[in-house]
Amino acid sequence: MNQDAIWDKLIETFRDVFDEPELVVRSETTAKDVLDWDSLTHIQLLVALEQAFDVRFNTGEVAGLADVGAMIDLIDAKLK
Repeated sequence: MNQDAIWDKLIETFRDVFDEPELVVRSETTAKDVLDWDSLTHIQLLVALEQAFDVRFNTGEVAGLADVGAMIDLIDAKLK
């Protein structure tokens, strides 16, 4: 899967989880930038991303996610 396809699916997943069809997500986006992105929605987001991309994240990987760009990099690495 190429980067554009990953971005498209990631944005769709974010919009579904946050129930915000117009949500704008960039590589530098963090939890502080998205209304309602708290610890519970973080877990919901990670589970939704695992399902969307058919991947699994471990605790160490999740702890290292500083922003959406890091999520993209992690998903890309898992899909290779």
